[in-house]
Amino acid sequence: MEQKKVYRLDRDDNTAIRLFISLGMLTNVAKTLIYISQVGECRSSDIEHGANMYQSDVSEAMQELRKRGWVKRQNFKKKGKGRPTYVYKYTTDLSKILKAFEQKKLEEFESAKRDISKLKNIIASR
Repeated sequence: MEQKKVYRLDRDDNTAIRLFISLGMLTNVAKTLIYISQVGECRSSDIEHGANMYQSDVSEAMQELRKRGWVKRQNFKKKGKGRPTYVYKYTTDLSKILKAFEQKKLEEFESAKRDISKLKNIIASR
């Protein structure tokens, strides 16, 4: 039987995951995104082993990544019967994803600044 090498998340990957989490990304989405960005294409079982995640967590993360258009799913034909196997392919560069997060955080920051300014005006007028 052929042994398939599974990519394992390294220190830099874990740092990137922590940073995405600090920006508001869900942990499982961040782990899955970083994993698939490193390998380009894989099955969910590869992510389970390489990112040390449960199958249900990978499935939820993949739904979110597919919804955002960052990953696409392809059917993988296998012999015999059984559940279908899917191969997931990374479709959006991490720099574009980071740019989207940056824009969102800047908008949140500007909104918070406006709210603080309004509060200052209310307090000063009392």
